[in-house]
Amino acid sequence: MKTRMKLLASLKIWVVIYPSITLFLYLFGKPLSVLPLYQRTLLLTLALVPWIIFIGVPLVDFILRRLLPKDPKNSPR
Repeated sequence: MKTRMKLLASLKIWVVIYPSITLFLYLFGKPLSVLPLYQRTLLLTLALVPWIIFIGVPLVDFILRRLLPKDPKNSPR
């Protein structure tokens, strides 16, 4: 993978991860605060990794495809 593609992929993932973690902790932080840290972390990752992989990043990809013009270098000739 080229460096530019890796950077773009990491930015797309971050755009999904940051608000997802923030919302999760806002909604469930107090109820989960009674659990040990390792259990809270497990629950957080069990809930958010599938969300990020199957819904969040594909949604960001879809939005970017709609907003950004097509790259003429990658179009068939």
